[in-house]
This record gives sequence, structure tokens and C-alpha cells, in this order.
Amino acid sequence: MSKLAINTAQNVNLDYKLIGLGERVVAFLIDGIILITYMTIIENLISVSEIFDADSWTRRGFLGLFTLPALFYSVLCNIFFGGQTVGKMILKIKVVSVDGSPTQWYNFFVRWMLRIVDLWIFSPSIGVLSILLSDKKQRVGDAAAGTVVISVKKKHRITSTILEDVNDDYEPVFSNVTQLTDKDVRIIKDAFTISKKNNDFKTLTILKNKICDTLQIESKLYDVQFIDTILKDYNYYTQNM
Repeated sequence: MSKLAINTAQNVNLDYKLIGLGERVVAFLIDGIILITYMTIIENLISVSEIFDADSWTRRGFLGLFTLPALFYSVLCNIFFGGQTVGKMILKIKVVSVDGSPTQWYNFFVRWMLRIVDLWIFSPSIGVLSILLSDKKQRVGDAAAGTVVISVKKKHRITSTILEDVNDDYEPVFSNVTQLTDKDVRIIKDAFTISKKNNDFKTLTILKNKICDTLQIESKLYDVQFIDTILKDYNYYTQNM
């Protein structure tokens, strides 16, 4: 199983399953059915509506105008839905940047433009071969845009990482918390989560004392409040470094 390791701003590696040919083809077919259905409805409406009851050239002009959104369906969906078309949503797959940075509109535009190479010039053969032969399962458009397609079926909850929800107006308490490493914070959070869940107050006290000794600080905060503050402070400083 091919995976992509994306490194967050706080040096947390999240592994995602790279999507190969099968699921991408299914998503493409779903999107194709949607487009064909849309264009069929538009054709029927124009043919039966008295509003468009004019010469054939006028009807063709209106038909071209109303079917124009279908041409931009893929790129517009990716831009507005964060890397997903309807087909991708159904299969729970998504286009992301290969380096983990936020995907921009021009990434999607490059992918869309190069569909001409991947899908249309020599039939889909180029796109199929590039996905099959690429280590990251990229078609030509993906390689040019710096994107990959990943599975989002398995969500990475924030509780499974060292990340903490920190409000924009949060005010840190312990400035020297940056002496800790990501590994330290991972151990602290794991021990904190398990101890709190099991009401293991003895371990919480030991954990607080260990943190105080390591950072050479004193605090009158209760154990749970103190450790929670340490975790939030660490996240606050690392997010703003």
C-alpha cells in the first residue's frame, strides 16, 4: 500500500493512502454520468422550450452557452470543494499538494489543463500509464501541479497528535515550554489522556511534578489544568514560531 507522509507545521507526520487507478477511474465515471445527465437535460429543455424557438444556429448558441459550465466542472469543483469533485466526494478521495502545503487554485488549474495530455490526445493511455508507473501514483497533470490524490476515509483526529485547539486570543502562561521537544509533548499528552480517562490522579500528579522539574517552574494550578495549559502553551508557541 503506497502512502504519502505529510509533515504539518508542528512536525507531526500524517500518513495518507495514495489512490491508484481503480478508484480514480470510478470517480471519473461518476463525474461523467453527472455531466452527461446535465447536458441531456439542457438539450431537452432547449429543444422543447418556446423561449429558444428560433433558427438552428441560435439554438446551438444557447446550447453551447448552457453546456459551458460542464467544460469547467472539474476545475471549479476542485477549487470550491477543496480538491474534490462529486465523484471524489462519494469515494472519499481528495487532491492535495504533495508537500502538504495548502492547495491553491492554480494547482487545480494546471491539473485541469493537462487533462488534454492525460486523457484526450492519445486517449487515456498517457494518464493511465503515468499513474501506474509513478511512485506517487501521479498522472502528468499531478506531476506538473505538484499534487497527489489521497484517501480521506480515515480521519486523523486532533487527539491522535500533539496538536491542541488554541484560540487566536489565547494567552500563554509558561514561556519556557518551548524547551520541550515534540517527543516530550507526545509522551505528556498520551500519559495525560490515559490518566484523565482512568481517573488516575496519582499519575497526573507525578506527570505535573516531572514537567515542573524539567522546566524548572512552579505552579499552583491543579494537575489537570496545569498539564492542559502546558499542552496549549506549547502549541501556541510552535504555531507562531
